[in-house]
Amino acid sequence: MLLCFAVDRCAVSPTGDRLYITSHWQDKLLTLARDGTLLATYSDPALVWPLGQHVTPAGQVLVCGWGSDTVQQVGWEGESKLANLATKEDGVLYPMSVCYSSTTSSIIVGQYRNNNIVVIRVE
Repeated sequence: MLLCFAVDRCAVSPTGDRLYITSHWQDKLLTLARDGTLLATYSDPALVWPLGQHVTPAGQVLVCGWGSDTVQQVGWEGESKLANLATKEDGVLYPMSVCYSSTTSSIIVGQYRNNNIVVIRVE
């Protein structure tokens, strides 16, 4: 059961059939159907306190871990990690939001403690 304080942020798939919800209290990314049915639960020791997520127009799910200083790509089904996209070594520190820009082929990461935005080019 989801409690009101268990949901940090949500994003919707391009087709509108899936909701991706971060719950930093549980260190999880939840994938729900449009009717609220739980489809998948994703957790990873390398993803601590997931706060922000973004779904690209192509359906790629990006999640940032505030406590782990990481940005990960998760499969559209919400069950598996596809890649670590950014870490502390890339300048990511306490990420709170993530977005993909198709115009610049970049991942844009908003951070909490240092008031910086990190832009990472991806191909």
